[in-house]
Amino acid sequence: MKKITIILVLFLSIPLMSQTTKPETLIVIHTKFGDITAKLYNDTPVHRDNFIKLVKEGWYNGSPFHRVINGFMIQGGSNKDGRTDPGYTLPAEILPNHFHKKGALAAARMGDKVNPEKRSSGSQFYIVQGQRVTDQYLNAVSAKTGHIFTKEQRQVYKTIGGTPHLDGAYTVFGEVLDGFDVIDKIAAVKTNAGDKPLEEIDMNIEILE
Repeated sequence: MKKITIILVLFLSIPLMSQTTKPETLIVIHTKFGDITAKLYNDTPVHRDNFIKLVKEGWYNGSPFHRVINGFMIQGGSNKDGRTDPGYTLPAEILPNHFHKKGALAAARMGDKVNPEKRSSGSQFYIVQGQRVTDQYLNAVSAKTGHIFTKEQRQVYKTIGGTPHLDGAYTVFGEVLDGFDVIDKIAAVKTNAGDKPLEEIDMNIEILE
């Protein structure tokens, strides 16, 4: 009887094990400045699956980085025909283990006054460039927002940089693995008063199977 029970438990655990060991999806964002390779987190499945769906549908093919702020982030998500979103929003998946370090891939959204649930745009995303900060700056952010940074996060913010004041407010659903120099190149382009690049910077996104 014990053998049967053990076998049954092992059998039932197989699908659970396969879910937890599922490899993270890799994407490549192709631009005229080079490629940005990133991974999509498995523990933000709603954002992951939605992003994959839009990529496969071709939503991002030929779409622009339409908002660029040097030292902060680069943003895209409108399709090439000018539609800013697919007509829906996503529930927030804000997790303490994902933070706005340089290269963080996160979902843009409307502000808290009209969006208290912090729901994400259906397609708008940004990639963090950010800056290196000090412990004093992180302490000031914590005092203002109530967000607590771990020792490891503080170290990353002080050495690699990011935008820590956004932590706890936006869903981070992936991170850049390669192409940090491309982020810097895009962030450095000249923009108008509305932070729109003066030269068109289009993207095409590919899923690495």
